[in-house]
Order: sequence, then structure tokens, then C-alpha cells
Amino acid sequence: MNNQFLLDNLRSIPDFPIKGINFRDVTTLFKNGECLRIMVDELYDIYKDKGITKIVGIESRGFVIASALAVRLGAGVVLCRKPGKLPAETIQETYNKEYGTDTIEIHKDAITSEDVVLLHDDLLATGGTMKAALDLVKKFNPKNIYMNFIIELVNEGLDGRKPFGDEIEITTLLQV
Repeated sequence: MNNQFLLDNLRSIPDFPIKGINFRDVTTLFKNGECLRIMVDELYDIYKDKGITKIVGIESRGFVIASALAVRLGAGVVLCRKPGKLPAETIQETYNKEYGTDTIEIHKDAITSEDVVLLHDDLLATGGTMKAALDLVKKFNPKNIYMNFIIELVNEGLDGRKPFGDEIEITTLLQV
């Protein structure tokens, strides 16, 4: 989609968190009311006819758009968090990262087999965290699963869509 207004308001921070990384800071899009409206409107147009019943927001920037879009779609929000952050019984998925392993959790009663789920996060880089979130959500056997990101890094050789193959419909608002 690459809305120019969103691109113009997206902050890039060189050498963060380490030298050589050009960090894409979505907080500049969140703090601008017009950017926030544009993102939610564009996502609403994509998903309004898909029957979404739950939006899984990936910790923590994924919570922002997941919540705003859920209101528009009349869907619920499910938090996908790091271990120990959710108060009730959870199910987990552990995954490999370039420097070790990490784990994410969802409440055990968060999703049913009747749900149509949209997974949402702010950024698609290598796809590792979202692949783990997808694997976690699949354990609930929902009717259908969609995936969305605000930003997809396409010019940095990361091939973030690779872990998903053709198994899931993926949309992004911005490709940089």
C-alpha cells in the first residue's frame, strides 16, 4: 500500500539497537492521530469482510493497532506475551532466535475453534516471532488465520515471508 503520508511520518533510527541496524520506529505513526486513523482505516478495508472474531496482538507494539482495529471490526483482542506476563493459565511456544531462544504465551481460553483470527505485529523482519505466534494460534484450531504487519522490511535481505510459505495470507501496510 505504501501510503506516502505514513512513510513520511515513519522515523528511522540508524545503528539501533546495534550498529548496522536501521530501526523503523512505529511510535511516530502511533502518536500522530492522522497516521493512526489511516492505518486503522486501511486495515479495516482489508479485513472487514473476512469474519475476524479475534485479533492477536504481538507484544508490545502489536497491541496498539490490534486494539484499535478490533473496535472497528467488533472483534476481541488476544494478547501474545512473554512468559510470566499473563495472569491465567497459558499455552506457550518456544522458538529460536539468532542469539538464543525465546518464548511467547497466550491464555489457554483466549481462542476457540469457532474463531477467525488475525495475527498482528508492527514489523516483519525475519518472521521468527510471528512464526511462533502462528504455531501457537494453530494449537487452538481456529476456522481461519490471517496475518498483518504495519511494516515489512523488503530491502534488507531478511526474507521475512519465507517461514510462512503460501500457507497464510499476509498483508503489510508499508514495505521499506
